[in-house]
Amino acid sequence: MRYILFEIGPLTLYSYGFMIAVGIIAAIMAADFRAKKYGLSGDHMYGIAILGLLFGMVGAKLLFFITEIKDIIEDPSVLLSLSEGFVVYGGIIGGIFGAYLYCRWKKLPILKYFDIAIPSLALAQGFGRIGCFLAGCCYGRETHAWYGITFENSPFAPNHVSLIPTQLISSAADFIHFFLLLSITKRKKTDGIVVSSYLIFYSIGRFLIEMLRNDPRGNVSVLSTSQFISIFILGMGILSLIWLKKKGTKEEHVGEA
Repeated sequence: MRYILFEIGPLTLYSYGFMIAVGIIAAIMAADFRAKKYGLSGDHMYGIAILGLLFGMVGAKLLFFITEIKDIIEDPSVLLSLSEGFVVYGGIIGGIFGAYLYCRWKKLPILKYFDIAIPSLALAQGFGRIGCFLAGCCYGRETHAWYGITFENSPFAPNHVSLIPTQLISSAADFIHFFLLLSITKRKKTDGIVVSSYLIFYSIGRFLIEMLRNDPRGNVSVLSTSQFISIFILGMGILSLIWLKKKGTKEEHVGEA
């Protein structure tokens, strides 16, 4: 695990930022390729990615500020840190909102483009979690099991202690999620099914992985902030899936009439 990949004079390349960049590039390339495959505009995919990324970064930072409001009140200098302190759910919500605004602006079929873009979000998250592992953030609980990992010089995780590799578990789940969503895309009968599936699968996975984590983060009663949000995201995913299924059934009946 290496928090800093290398240093050349004043230039420092951090592993987390590097893997985030790799994830973004891979996600955009995958979305562009798949958009063309399904007869959609690759150029619009780049537009969706750019606006989604901008709003995602703002959303991730805002949710971090909300979850750490007590610490910020005690030490307002936390607000000045732009390179650290992001919450994934804030990034997802902000990114989806930014992508929605782009589609509305360009008058694109929103659900059709979202179904192509959403799997790339899972792909980017997979690379991002590798960055978490290299940096040592988002670490798990202490364990004596064979799969435990020990950090030696992490500025985030407790060093010289065997921990559950929650980052690698999350990364593997994200990559599996990516391929699962690709499979659903091939079989879907109604636009929006892939988006609903992402909300359902990610919220369940995030709720469960939070049980294994032990890094400092916000909470709502006995739940972590992400677990609390996951409940609502899961509900949204299930309700939207039911609505889309009913909509698809009605369209099939109309087509047969």
